Amino acid sequence: MAKKTKKLFVIDTNVLLHDYKSIYNFENNDIVIPIIVLEELDKFKKGNDQINFQAREFTRELDKLAGDKLFTDGIKLGKGLGKLFIETGKPFSDEVKASFSETTPDHRILAVADYLRKKNISTRVILITKDINLRMKAKSLGIQSQDYETDKVQNLEALHKTIETNENVNDELVSKLYEDQNGLDVQLFNFRPKPIANQYFILKSHKSSVLARYNAEMQLINRVIKHPAYGIEPRNAEQTFSLDALFRPEIQLVTLTGKAGTGKTLLALAAAIHQEKQYEQILLARPIVPLANRDLGFLPGDVNEKIGPYMLPLYDNLSVIKHKFKSSSSEYMKIEEMQKNEKLLISPLAYIRGRSLSNVFFIVDEAQNLTPHEIKTIITRAGEGTKIVFTGDIQQIDSPYLDSRSNGLTYVSDRMKGHNIFAHINLVKGERSYLAELASDLL
Repeated sequence: MAKKTKKLFVIDTNVLLHDYKSIYNFENNDIVIPIIVLEELDKFKKGNDQINFQAREFTRELDKLAGDKLFTDGIKLGKGLGKLFIETGKPFSDEVKASFSETTPDHRILAVADYLRKKNISTRVILITKDINLRMKAKSLGIQSQDYETDKVQNLEALHKTIETNENVNDELVSKLYEDQNGLDVQLFNFRPKPIANQYFILKSHKSSVLARYNAEMQLINRVIKHPAYGIEPRNAEQTFSLDALFRPEIQLVTLTGKAGTGKTLLALAAAIHQEKQYEQILLARPIVPLANRDLGFLPGDVNEKIGPYMLPLYDNLSVIKHKFKSSSSEYMKIEEMQKNEKLLISPLAYIRGRSLSNVFFIVDEAQNLTPHEIKTIITRAGEGTKIVFTGDIQQIDSPYLDSRSNGLTYVSDRMKGHNIFAHINLVKGERSYLAELASDLL
């Protein structure tokens, strides 16, 4: 078997801010960090956001490896891994100087990659960056460049998959599902391939159809019954399945994906309020991604005025539920009281990070704007009795360094599939209005 040629990877700042342990994910290849990257990381060390955490953690990681050899012979990263080097700034070649300004950090990284490529003729030098524009600039100079692929999901189609409809199911089996509340043995249905835990189906016979779920623990197919949630009636099979997963206490983690208007956040919030007696608190949060990457400090007003516009969609969903009832009704008053006592709390995600999440129904909206590490951080905070729901549209990402394959919502949906405590439903049919669905499909 031919021996693989070693590569030399030049790492951009955004890769380290995305995953501070990324340096350990390049097998036996060597890694170079341009010194300008350390200068860039220094700007991100202060703050409470995940990006600040990543900057601080990488600095600590580097401190463990520190030594003079970082700048000369490199330091071994571990068994089976390559070496880590820090490369000081390099003069711009005529080719680089002709196209790019010398004062821009990205261009100084390009200059280092260009220098290393010319110095190491027999080695493939590859710039790793999550910045699409920087990848294009590198390629214009003949420098190989790639995205950071380690935590990217390969089979994205499986997450986009609509609810499976099985045609020509035996009439008797469909009838038995209506009669037998305990469910039927999965082997009676001859599924190919075998279903995964908490997979949902529409089973059709010549005479009728039934909504069903696979109970992997008991190896049974169970009928799914349509249930409303605090005044919200499911309008299609996907919404019915979503509520089924949201109501099941044994399913502790749920991901709901789909375009705007499919009811993801509304269903999650309605289900949470419906079950409020089972939880000490309902938390509804979303990450704040400022427009044009401008910090919140740029906006006028105090803290509440700054974050208000980002939280409006969550309050809109709550308003839809409240207005299913008269303002004098006990249901309406209960929601008002829950808000007043903070039994129901709507907040930016940054304000909730680090909290103990025991016996909480925790909904994270717009989760496609989180990194895989952020998602992991949230889930690992879950204590006993906590249910976590992530909702979002993996085609509508506001973060400049995430895409449909590398965002946290995609990542967790892919990694957790097949586990008994997890369910994923992709909602397709828009129910907000015909206009909203048409705009989502065509514009």
